[in-house]
Amino acid sequence: MDQNRQVVTDENLKGKPFLIFFGFTHCPDICPTTLFEVSEIFDKLGKDADRANALFVTVDPERDTAEKLKDYLSSFDPHLRALTGDAAAIAAMEKAYRVYSKKVPLEGGGYTMDHTALVYLMDKEGRFVAPFNMKRKPEEAAADLRKYM
Repeated sequence: MDQNRQVVTDENLKGKPFLIFFGFTHCPDICPTTLFEVSEIFDKLGKDADRANALFVTVDPERDTAEKLKDYLSSFDPHLRALTGDAAAIAAMEKAYRVYSKKVPLEGGGYTMDHTALVYLMDKEGRFVAPFNMKRKPEEAAADLRKYM
Protein backbone atom coordinates (compact mmCIF):
# COMPACT_ATOMS: atom_id res chain seq x y z
CA MET A 1 0.00 0.00 0.00
CA ASP A 2 1.09 3.57 -0.54
CA GLN A 3 1.40 6.42 1.94
CA ASN A 4 -2.34 7.09 1.56
CA ARG A 5 -3.19 3.43 2.29
CA GLN A 6 -4.15 2.79 -1.35
CA VAL A 7 -3.35 -0.69 -2.63
CA VAL A 8 -0.71 -0.69 -5.36
CA THR A 9 -0.34 -3.64 -7.73
CA ASP A 10 1.61 -4.40 -10.88
CA GLU A 11 -1.60 -3.89 -12.84
CA ASN A 12 -2.40 -0.39 -11.59
CA LEU A 13 1.16 0.74 -12.38
CA LYS A 14 0.78 -0.11 -16.05
CA GLY A 15 0.31 2.68 -18.55
CA LYS A 16 3.12 4.95 -17.35
CA PRO A 17 6.85 4.41 -17.14
CA PHE A 18 8.17 4.61 -13.63
CA LEU A 19 11.28 4.96 -11.55
CA ILE A 20 11.48 2.73 -8.49
CA PHE A 21 13.92 2.99 -5.60
CA PHE A 22 14.19 0.88 -2.45
CA GLY A 23 15.26 2.52 0.80
CA PHE A 24 14.09 3.59 4.26
CA THR A 25 13.15 6.75 6.09
CA HIS A 26 15.89 6.47 8.74
CA CYS A 27 18.55 6.44 6.01
CA PRO A 28 21.01 9.26 6.72
CA ASP A 29 22.21 10.06 3.22
CA ILE A 30 21.67 7.90 0.11
CA CYS A 31 17.88 7.66 0.32
CA PRO A 32 17.05 11.34 0.86
CA THR A 33 19.65 12.34 -1.74
CA THR A 34 18.19 9.95 -4.31
CA LEU A 35 14.62 11.09 -3.63
CA PHE A 36 15.74 14.71 -3.98
CA GLU A 37 17.33 13.84 -7.35
CA VAL A 38 14.13 12.09 -8.49
CA SER A 39 12.19 15.18 -7.39
CA GLU A 40 14.45 17.37 -9.52
CA ILE A 41 13.84 15.12 -12.53
CA PHE A 42 10.07 15.35 -12.07
CA ASP A 43 10.37 19.12 -11.75
CA LYS A 44 12.22 19.22 -15.09
CA LEU A 45 9.50 17.06 -16.69
CA GLY A 46 7.06 19.94 -16.13
CA LYS A 47 3.58 19.06 -17.40
CA ASP A 48 4.88 15.63 -18.50
CA ALA A 49 5.44 14.65 -14.86
CA ASP A 50 1.86 13.36 -14.74
CA ARG A 51 2.76 10.86 -17.47
CA ALA A 52 5.27 8.97 -15.27
CA ASN A 53 5.41 7.50 -11.78
CA ALA A 54 8.09 7.41 -9.12
CA LEU A 55 8.00 4.87 -6.31
CA PHE A 56 9.97 4.66 -3.08
CA VAL A 57 9.64 1.18 -1.55
CA THR A 58 10.67 0.75 2.05
CA VAL A 59 13.08 -2.01 3.02
CA ASP A 60 12.17 -1.28 6.67
CA PRO A 61 8.43 -1.98 7.02
CA GLU A 62 8.88 -2.40 10.77
CA ARG A 63 9.39 1.36 11.17
CA ASP A 64 8.09 2.74 7.88
CA THR A 65 4.33 2.84 8.28
CA ALA A 66 2.08 4.58 5.78
CA GLU A 67 1.88 7.59 8.13
CA LYS A 68 5.66 7.78 8.51
CA LEU A 69 6.12 7.55 4.74
CA LYS A 70 3.52 10.25 4.10
CA ASP A 71 5.34 12.60 6.46
CA TYR A 72 8.72 11.71 4.93
CA LEU A 73 7.52 12.36 1.36
CA SER A 74 6.29 15.84 2.26
CA SER A 75 9.87 17.02 1.61
CA PHE A 76 9.89 15.75 -1.98
CA ASP A 77 8.02 16.11 -5.28
CA PRO A 78 4.31 15.26 -4.88
CA HIS A 79 4.49 12.73 -7.74
CA LEU A 80 6.50 10.40 -5.50
CA ARG A 81 4.60 7.54 -3.92
CA ALA A 82 5.97 5.44 -1.09
CA LEU A 83 5.10 1.80 -0.61
CA THR A 84 5.05 -0.32 2.52
CA GLY A 85 3.42 -3.52 3.63
CA ASP A 86 4.02 -6.52 5.81
CA ALA A 87 7.43 -8.21 5.81
CA ALA A 88 6.27 -10.88 3.33
CA ALA A 89 5.00 -8.30 0.82
CA ILE A 90 8.23 -6.31 1.02
CA ALA A 91 10.31 -9.49 0.69
CA ALA A 92 8.33 -10.44 -2.43
CA MET A 93 9.01 -7.02 -4.00
CA GLU A 94 12.69 -7.23 -3.11
CA LYS A 95 12.88 -10.66 -4.73
CA ALA A 96 11.03 -9.49 -7.85
CA TYR A 97 13.43 -6.55 -8.28
CA ARG A 98 16.50 -8.47 -7.08
CA VAL A 99 17.03 -6.03 -4.24
CA TYR A 100 19.33 -6.83 -1.35
CA SER A 101 18.46 -5.59 2.13
CA LYS A 102 19.65 -6.56 5.58
CA LYS A 103 19.00 -5.26 9.08
CA VAL A 104 22.28 -4.21 10.73
CA PRO A 105 22.29 -3.81 14.54
CA LEU A 106 23.84 -0.65 15.96
CA GLU A 107 25.42 -0.09 19.34
CA GLY A 108 22.77 1.01 21.80
CA GLY A 109 20.04 -1.26 20.49
CA GLY A 110 18.95 0.47 17.29
CA TYR A 111 19.54 -0.66 13.74
CA THR A 112 20.13 0.55 10.24
CA MET A 113 19.52 -1.13 6.89
CA ASP A 114 22.00 -2.13 4.22
CA HIS A 115 20.27 -2.16 0.83
CA THR A 116 20.63 -1.94 -2.91
CA ALA A 117 20.85 1.73 -3.84
CA LEU A 118 19.79 1.58 -7.47
CA VAL A 119 17.01 3.41 -9.29
CA TYR A 120 15.23 1.12 -11.73
CA LEU A 121 13.58 2.37 -14.92
CA MET A 122 10.44 0.41 -15.78
CA ASP A 123 8.46 0.80 -19.01
CA LYS A 124 4.70 1.37 -19.41
CA GLU A 125 4.09 -2.38 -19.11
CA GLY A 126 6.04 -2.64 -15.86
CA ARG A 127 9.03 -4.34 -17.49
CA PHE A 128 12.58 -3.54 -16.42
CA VAL A 129 14.37 -1.31 -18.95
CA ALA A 130 17.68 -0.50 -17.23
CA PRO A 131 19.23 0.97 -14.12
CA PHE A 132 18.43 4.69 -14.32
CA ASN A 133 21.51 6.88 -14.36
CA MET A 134 21.12 9.51 -11.63
CA LYS A 135 24.63 10.95 -12.08
CA ARG A 136 23.74 13.54 -14.70
CA LYS A 137 21.89 16.82 -14.94
CA PRO A 138 18.18 16.60 -14.09
CA GLU A 139 17.32 17.95 -17.55
CA GLU A 140 19.18 15.07 -19.20
CA ALA A 141 17.56 12.47 -16.95
CA ALA A 142 14.11 13.97 -17.61
CA ALA A 143 14.72 13.82 -21.38
CA ASP A 144 15.68 10.16 -21.03
CA LEU A 145 12.57 9.32 -18.98
CA ARG A 146 10.39 11.21 -21.49
CA LYS A 147 11.46 8.71 -24.21
CA TYR A 148 9.43 6.00 -22.44
CA MET A 149 6.19 7.96 -22.15
